[in-house]
Amino acid sequence: MNFKKLPILILLFNLLFNCYNDGDDDLTSSKDINNFVWKGMNSWYFWQKDVPNLADDVDNNSTAYNELLNTFTDPEDFFKSLRFDYGETDRFSWFIEDYIAQLQAFQGISKTFGFDFEAVRINDSDDVILYVSYVANNSPAKSANIKRGDIINAIDDTVINIDNFRDLVGRLSGDNVKLTFVAENNGVLDFIEDKSISAAIISENPVHFSTIFNDVAGRKVGYLVYTGFRSSYNDELNDAFEHFKNEGIDELILDLRLNGGGSVGTSAYLASMIYADAGTDVFAELRYNAKHTNENDTYNFANTLNVFDDSGTKTGEQNINRLNSINRLYVLTSENTASASELIINGLRPFLYVKLFGTTTFGKNVGSTTLFDSPKSDYRDRRSANQSHLYAMQPIVFQSFNKDGESDYTQGFEPNVEIKEYLFWNNILPFGNENEVVLKAALDDIRGTITKTIVPQNKSTINSKRLKTPSKKFETEMFVE
Repeated sequence: MNFKKLPILILLFNLLFNCYNDGDDDLTSSKDINNFVWKGMNSWYFWQKDVPNLADDVDNNSTAYNELLNTFTDPEDFFKSLRFDYGETDRFSWFIEDYIAQLQAFQGISKTFGFDFEAVRINDSDDVILYVSYVANNSPAKSANIKRGDIINAIDDTVINIDNFRDLVGRLSGDNVKLTFVAENNGVLDFIEDKSISAAIISENPVHFSTIFNDVAGRKVGYLVYTGFRSSYNDELNDAFEHFKNEGIDELILDLRLNGGGSVGTSAYLASMIYADAGTDVFAELRYNAKHTNENDTYNFANTLNVFDDSGTKTGEQNINRLNSINRLYVLTSENTASASELIINGLRPFLYVKLFGTTTFGKNVGSTTLFDSPKSDYRDRRSANQSHLYAMQPIVFQSFNKDGESDYTQGFEPNVEIKEYLFWNNILPFGNENEVVLKAALDDIRGTITKTIVPQNKSTINSKRLKTPSKKFETEMFVE
């Protein structure tokens, strides 16, 4: 855990919010904000040429352009109208109502209960449970002794079922909640206890858990649970690899099941820690629209990394702790493995054998940048942003490719060995437990005893179904800073 940052972050969080009041947005008209939306999207949007209302000549006729801007009184609605083939081609561009809160969230700072979950329909009676998949180390959930694998069957005294689970799950984004915990015994859910928790501002270290298994068929295996590519924790990530390097691990299992992405730069740093012969070869290439071909860039493997604080200010550099004995990589994946996590898989495949265990990844080969109402900087500079409102945008602005020009994973990467964790909802074990079902599959592969598909021995859970729940907008993000 890293508590050294938290008091400063809470102070910064409060100061930033107190710089504005709820009336500030009224100082700028919706037409003016819509003008920022159009100008920014016209300049940067990856599919700009495919959207008729973003054509370069749209603003030549001032009367017609003003009519377009006045079509929507809500800037978010106007932004949404400019997305190309949304839900199919563009699945990811989104509008930001408060960029200060959003930029903090990108670095893992948010007001939260501090746990993640999966929703599962457990029987034909449409009963639904949530199992806890992750608990942040310095969170209200941790203080309440909530653990990975705990089972929840009621929220605020309402039992969860197929009809109400979306509404009830929505309460987990609030300030206070009461959770009912149960245990499964022969298909029956037995009450254990209720717990009431309150959300708090926390900073989540994405280097969540690491350990070394000293004798897996004579191999020393490093295991890392990494939950987000956050540049303010580059040094903590490097520290974890220093330990792996000093211990001389022979294999690495990288657990990205909870990692929805983040910074492209941090992804390149992680790749540089893993690949022994990295040098300065190309890890990833980013390609922008025709207006910004000057932004097209390659992220090379690196020998040093930049250290940042939580405000994004560079505070130093470190030599990268690169492993020197890894010639293959084991990655644990889920439907939540996205963006910068998939960039690791795609970017390393030309150099290493990458073997996947779990379920098919999310499928996001494009990334974004934050656009502010700062026309003099082509909408990139937060410091010169219009101070009368906090609106911003997070449109898709580039597509990523690996060294070999490959970028064909919009349907996700399929696992080499499929393990549907949710089928084991009544026996989810802690991270690092050698019998935890997905980790065990990777360890067994190292031992040479793996099969292609893992299913529960307890047939009562075989027909369980994972239910999709609303996610935070930035949980599947890949961005340049």
